[in-house]
Amino acid sequence: MRIVVVGAGGVGGLLAGLLSRAGTEVAVLARGAHADAIRAQGQRVDSPLGRFTAPVAPVSDDPAALGRADAVLVAVKAWQVAELAPTLAPLVAGGGVVVPLQNGVEAAPRLAAALGEDRVAGGLIAVLAWIVGPGAVKHVGMPPRIKMGERDAQAGRPSPRLEALAGALRAASVEVEVVADVERAAWEKYLLIEPWGTVSAAARAPMGVVRTVPETRALLVAMQEELARVGRARGVALPADAAARTMDFLDGVPFEGTASMQRDLGAGRPSELADQTGAVIRLAREAGVAVPLHETLYASLLPQEAAARGAIARFERT
Repeated sequence: MRIVVVGAGGVGGLLAGLLSRAGTEVAVLARGAHADAIRAQGQRVDSPLGRFTAPVAPVSDDPAALGRADAVLVAVKAWQVAELAPTLAPLVAGGGVVVPLQNGVEAAPRLAAALGEDRVAGGLIAVLAWIVGPGAVKHVGMPPRIKMGERDAQAGRPSPRLEALAGALRAASVEVEVVADVERAAWEKYLLIEPWGTVSAAARAPMGVVRTVPETRALLVAMQEELARVGRARGVALPADAAARTMDFLDGVPFEGTASMQRDLGAGRPSELADQTGAVIRLAREAGVAVPLHETLYASLLPQEAAARGAIARFERT
């Protein structure tokens, strides 16, 4: 199997390194210093799964230069997907499948609109990994866990192309589940990561603080319930206790745990605010569901996002 990993950040770099170490043919779509470093010395990984450097080739910022793939793992930020999607067509010209691994629930539809419904599956990943230097990533905690599934799947219908991809990933020490209802799986992760990132970014505090202070804990739970109502209104089969189970999980997150959107906003970098919190508002309006908490926190975080993107002058964060 030939796999192209799109993006060489924490997630993409880790997956490319693990796959290459396991003997899978891997190419990477990357640019700048990361591309130069991976091209020159391979992908460096520091992980509980091992400390190693794995050769990766080719590496290019041009999808057409990478050749056709059996599978494409899209590991860029959610806000980069819409612009990137049409450029990926050469990678799947031979019939390969694209699996997005972004936070949120809009990446797969955006990719399908550009590449065709039959070329795109659904997917998500749970992992804590980040860039520590050009061509180098750090991974901590549990092995990466991927869920993926056909977006039009009938219950129990096998997916040979996803099972083949799952086999390659499992051989690389990635935990993989091919699920019948990938939309539900994506919304269950959305229910976890979006309220966490939004409330923690607004509070400027790690999860341990957010869940301990009664007022922010109540806000977090209310945000989860608000989002769950949107999902159900859109036909997603979220269980009645979805928010409660999500809170149980967050109670087990390390005290200092932070979400990626929170880290980006805190560091003054462009974040997934529009693709996480903003997407809730868009999807809620389409479904006719009121989300006043999301609208309030989105408005409160917009100045930081606008400053990070150069839309307004930067200001001191305290």
